[in-house]
Amino acid sequence: MSADINEDLKGRIAVILGAGSIAPGIGIGRAICMTLARRGAHVVALDNNLEAAEETAAQVAGEGGSAEASCVDVLDAQALKDQITTLGERLGRLDILHCNVGLGKSGPSENTTAEDWRRISDANLTSLHVASQAALVHMKPRGAGVITVTSSIAAIRHTGVPHLAYASTKAAANQFARALAVEVAPRGIRVNSIVAGLIDTPRIGVTLAGSYGDRSEAEMRASRDRQCPMGHMGSPWDIAEAAAFLASDRAAYITGTELVVDGGLSATIRQAVDE
Repeated sequence: MSADINEDLKGRIAVILGAGSIAPGIGIGRAICMTLARRGAHVVALDNNLEAAEETAAQVAGEGGSAEASCVDVLDAQALKDQITTLGERLGRLDILHCNVGLGKSGPSENTTAEDWRRISDANLTSLHVASQAALVHMKPRGAGVITVTSSIAAIRHTGVPHLAYASTKAAANQFARALAVEVAPRGIRVNSIVAGLIDTPRIGVTLAGSYGDRSEAEMRASRDRQCPMGHMGSPWDIAEAAAFLASDRAAYITGTELVVDGGLSATIRQAVDE
């Protein structure tokens, strides 16, 4: 184990799904890429938007880190499998896979069609299986590797916004991580999920638009801040630091569990008190 936290991932190859951002700024995937690179990892930023992935890689490089970008649609199972398989073969190893994919449809559940449900499930759950199996091909022979999933507090609590398909598939993702962790533990591979609370990311204004009535984005953010016991939402960097910890040897005996990063929200039954 490295004594220097700034180099504890040195020489490792980290593949991050959902590494871009659907709006200007730094979202969870981008923050994870930058944080792992700061710890010494070579980061492969994958996203269905090549420009967004390239922007992430450029920000990593701008800090002196090592990164590359590529485009992949997690809804295309064969393309996803081929991408990860090829990366492992070209780079010679694959140490870390972080699945940061979160597709949902907020609003009354009757507005979620069967087609919507399948698409959300394929993005949030099926892609975990496809990506993990492709990564395990490279991890098993080495007897080492880490797979991490960005989950959500919606998987264990109702957050005040109707989000049935998202919540259900994220709950399934937690169990996916537990079950896979037990299966691959004898091979020296760890699998965990990060249960993210209310996080202040650029996508809030896109994915939750209309979910808080006719309030402005600023009012919506203020409402979410008031829900949190600490008085504010978390930052993408809070999730990224958790991901870096779980990817490192400092978490060598942690597998098959959830790391909750929510500012205490899941410890309460508190909801926003709107002014």
